[in-house]
Amino acid sequence: MDLMDLFAAILQDGSVVAWGIPHFGDISKVQEQLRNVQQLQAGCAFAALADGSVVTWGNRDGGDSSQVQDQLRAVKQIQGTKHGAFAAILRDRSVVTWGKPNSGGDSSAVQLRHVEQIHAADRAFAAILADGSVVAWGHELYGGD
Repeated sequence: MDLMDLFAAILQDGSVVAWGIPHFGDISKVQEQLRNVQQLQAGCAFAALADGSVVTWGNRDGGDSSQVQDQLRAVKQIQGTKHGAFAAILRDRSVVTWGKPNSGGDSSAVQLRHVEQIHAADRAFAAILADGSVVAWGHELYGGD
């Protein structure tokens, strides 16, 4: 994954290593939580899916998921926009979002139930629902409307 001048990779043992300019995201603060990582997403921060929960780091929007951390349990997929927003599909097919609001971090204007997949773009998300319909949110000029 690439975040400006910081990179991260999942190793075979499920741990994560990062290298580059640490100003953009100091992994050392969360390194111990990064075990059994299955998925890694980058935007203006990093989000890792590990054992059904999410670990975030970075010094920009999206790197602090503390406002929603108690909701990030039983996660099956994460996606991130390039500009600091993340979305997580939970096992019950609901969605939790965080990060920069106008890049998709605020999904309160849309109904996200029975979500099958989420795709991220530059500053917006699109979710495919179980009935085949699509819901989009985020910056309206970047596909969020």
